[in-house]
Amino acid sequence: MGRKIGIMGGTFNPIHIGHLMLAEHAYEEFSLDEVIFLPSARPPHKSQHILSNIDRREMILLAIEDNPHFSFSSLEFERKGTTYTIDTMSELNKRYPMDTFYFIIGADSFFALESWHNPKILFGQTSFLVATRDGHQEEELKKHKDKLEKQYQAKIEFLNFPNIEISSSNIRKRVMEGKFINYYVPKMVEEYIYSHNLYR
Repeated sequence: MGRKIGIMGGTFNPIHIGHLMLAEHAYEEFSLDEVIFLPSARPPHKSQHILSNIDRREMILLAIEDNPHFSFSSLEFERKGTTYTIDTMSELNKRYPMDTFYFIIGADSFFALESWHNPKILFGQTSFLVATRDGHQEEELKKHKDKLEKQYQAKIEFLNFPNIEISSSNIRKRVMEGKFINYYVPKMVEEYIYSHNLYR
């Protein structure tokens, strides 16, 4: 039997506690065998300055080093040009044909899924675990899930996850303003940001 693998995509600019909690929650609730943190190199929907691949990789490795079921992939760093999720999932399915993949996303990304590159094929390559909050947009989420399942035969599961008001953009802003970011990111990530003078 193949493994059940969660995929945490994103820019991770920087990785923070919310990312880690969501990954762990998905791991537990859906009995995953592993969660792979897979940062984007040049995502089509992000225009703000993104740190170098080296800095983001190092921060992710520091953040996940004490968790045996978290791992890191540089797959999108290795690809030239704009990175699309469909290309990443196609490559992962070729490399690990016996495994089942679950792409972990938030509700905002869920409503934008049809704008992702070639969604019809993408829905055939991976299941989606969508992080939701108790009662929040419940009716809209269910309607959108029904629509995607009917139109694309999408495989979608809801992951009930507490709302955590932490974002990478807010962390970057706090660093620029000289505010503390402890409790927002793991201690070693905080030390890396300061020692490398990032986001100044």
